[in-house]
Amino acid sequence: MRPALEPIDGDFLSHLHRTGPQTVQELCTGAGVTATAVRQRLTRLQGQGLVARERIRQGRGRPHYVYRVTDKGARQLGDNYGDLALILWRELHAIDDTRVRDAVTSRVREALVGRLGTYREGQIRDRMRRLAESLSVRGYDVEIAESSGLPVLREHNCPYHELADQDREICNLERQVFEQTLGVQVRLSQCCLDGHKCCEFEVDFSSPAHDRVSSPAPI
Repeated sequence: MRPALEPIDGDFLSHLHRTGPQTVQELCTGAGVTATAVRQRLTRLQGQGLVARERIRQGRGRPHYVYRVTDKGARQLGDNYGDLALILWRELHAIDDTRVRDAVTSRVREALVGRLGTYREGQIRDRMRRLAESLSVRGYDVEIAESSGLPVLREHNCPYHELADQDREICNLERQVFEQTLGVQVRLSQCCLDGHKCCEFEVDFSSPAHDRVSSPAPI
């Protein structure tokens, strides 16, 4: 997931990407705002690694600085895969051969687990914390909370909101990924689609298999 940008910062980043490297004064002229506003936006974008500053020296004159969009910033602007993900998910479930469909779904699940890593040793609270750290690195807004003294993985921004709105099976897939990552049974106790402010995943201690790696049935 890409980090969320305020609309004003997104527009500013797009403008800089279109124009190429520019000085603060050039950005002020092009954006029609003050130098203070430009510097504030540049500071925020630099902090996210989306914009970089370069020192330019021409002839014998004093060097000056220009700002450019980084590779990460360019990916941010072009990272619009929602429609493609929705189409691919629909086509996956349109496969008539159940063995093929289940095999592809299983490979997708394993690939997602591979990206997040596996945390099957130690206390479950520590395992969930490490999973949350892995998710945070990828731009997920998550935290580990407590519910009745037990750890809960709280997901504040659904990474598949548009897709889940069309087909809630994606929620089941995410739950299965977390199960295989943590090596325990997991249940989705709250979901944004049900009107909750966030999605919450809890270890299902009611299951007799909660302390082993789960092997959920294919979707």
